[in-house]
Amino acid sequence: MTSSHTFTVKTQGFNDTHDLTPRVEEIVRNAKISNGIVTVFVPGSTAGITTIEFESGAVEDLKKAIERLAPQNMQYDHDRRWGDGNGFAHVRAALLGPSLTVPVTNGELKLGTWQQIVLIDFDNRPRNREVTIQIIGE
Repeated sequence: MTSSHTFTVKTQGFNDTHDLTPRVEEIVRNAKISNGIVTVFVPGSTAGITTIEFESGAVEDLKKAIERLAPQNMQYDHDRRWGDGNGFAHVRAALLGPSLTVPVTNGELKLGTWQQIVLIDFDNRPRNREVTIQIIGE
């Protein structure tokens, strides 16, 4: 069985981080699969999906690490070409990636105790981010 689902997350940009785990768990539960995989995907080139312990310290540490890897105040060729000031967001999203695949076993996501699925919006303005969930399983 394969099923696809979509929902929207309102974000503020600038590393705004949202825990998607409860929504993904609900979608998997309603799909009534025992075993399979679920892919979480965000379209666009200025947001990403990953896992982290979703607590303020770990989230802040990740934001600081991302800032060190692709500083916002650096000069980006994208900004010179398009003038939209979000070159840093494109680089950050490319480093993180737009999707994550998680195994489903006995109807539950195989996440660690302190592991949550998160969406990070790197853009320089608020957005309505569409998140696509695709489930393959039996």
